Amino acid sequence: MTVLGSSAFMKPIQFAGSGILDSDQHLNPDFYNWNKVYVRYCDGASFSGDAEGRAQDGSILHFRGLRIYEAVIDELMKKGLAKATEALLTGCSAGGLATLLHCDDFSARFPKEASVKCLADAGFFLDAKDISRERSFRANFDGVVQLQNVREVLYKDCLANKDPTECFYPAELIKSIHTPVFILNSAYDPSQIRNILVPGSTDPDKSWLSCKDNIKNCNSTQIQILHGFRNAMVNDLKVVQEKEDWGMFIDSCFTHCQALYGISWNSPISPKLGNKTIAKAVGDWYFGRRQGVKYIDCEYPCNPTCSSLLPTPP
Repeated sequence: MTVLGSSAFMKPIQFAGSGILDSDQHLNPDFYNWNKVYVRYCDGASFSGDAEGRAQDGSILHFRGLRIYEAVIDELMKKGLAKATEALLTGCSAGGLATLLHCDDFSARFPKEASVKCLADAGFFLDAKDISRERSFRANFDGVVQLQNVREVLYKDCLANKDPTECFYPAELIKSIHTPVFILNSAYDPSQIRNILVPGSTDPDKSWLSCKDNIKNCNSTQIQILHGFRNAMVNDLKVVQEKEDWGMFIDSCFTHCQALYGISWNSPISPKLGNKTIAKAVGDWYFGRRQGVKYIDCEYPCNPTCSSLLPTPP
């Protein structure tokens, strides 16, 4: 058992928020003075599972992500969240997927006059084929869906026509979500490139190793494959274009998770689209300062604001 299986193994951390969680008005002008709650991740299924499973050694594993989510939100509502007039549910990577899965439930807990929205950061995982033309990552998603019994959080209209694993993917989730959502993602997310497009099993001669480590090392053939992956994401996001109160910021930087890091969120070297930082774009969308806050970057390497200092997963 690890910290990703039980909070019993988590060590205390000193919370020092950055990015959208920063309390400095200069660095985070729109959300600096908000009450903030950081929920640590441990369930392995984006806070959506509720099941028991038997391990190889015969012990029983308890998957309670959905109950954790519900317990946390219930407690926060009692502590004053229920009186909020403005609320934003956000998360990064698996937390970005969790944001999409729970967005409507979160919103439904507030009065209709409250402004409740969701920001999904680096959670728009693609149901795409890898370089061997197989959907190898889908097996991972399918394992989570089946083992942890996530059907409770999936939309019924999707389940009526598709299998649960397909309904667990963001491309299907966004078709059913009613609450306003902002999709923040790199179209060249190194986490997705390494795990979905080029998992280790598809690259036995390690010809992609250097490319996966740094996009600047990719050859022309590899870049064309990455462009295809980017185009698949853009195609899946056409649904967002049709939703008037939604927003998106899809840059072409080689980075993963951007709202939680000050360097990405709002700094002199933050990615910019339409001459807007991520912080400015999200603020404009949330507070309704502009209509149509939907930015999609051109293909890599066209954006000069994509810094090599931006965060990437280990």
